[in-house]
Amino acid sequence: TFTGGREIEAEVADTPEKLLFCLAFREGVPPNSGMLYIFETSDRYRMRTKGFKIPVDMIWVDESRHVVHMVEGADPCSQDPCPLYGPPPEKARYVIQTLAGFIKLAGLVPGIELKFTLRL
Repeated sequence: TFTGGREIEAEVADTPEKLLFCLAFREGVPPNSGMLYIFETSDRYRMRTKGFKIPVDMIWVDESRHVVHMVEGADPCSQDPCPLYGPPPEKARYVIQTLAGFIKLAGLVPGIELKFTLRL
């Protein structure tokens, strides 16, 4: 849940396949859902959309769970060289990929807080 009440239910990228392929090869993503990447350490991570079939929004979140960077409407890429998105201006621990349009719909801005609970 972001400050302001907008919620997202994210699948955790907790397998090597999910970390490698992200949302690639998926025909769609339900509204208010996406993929959450939890990195072992904070850093200035880059993301890409190789193999994606849909445009996505990307949200980088720091250790204190505040948004530090966003990319709206990253287009799918079918072959290399695919663009890299990021790095964020500050280190991030988490990245969320969701259906394009979520950032605008939710009114997200850098600095907004994200509250979440992991359900394993």
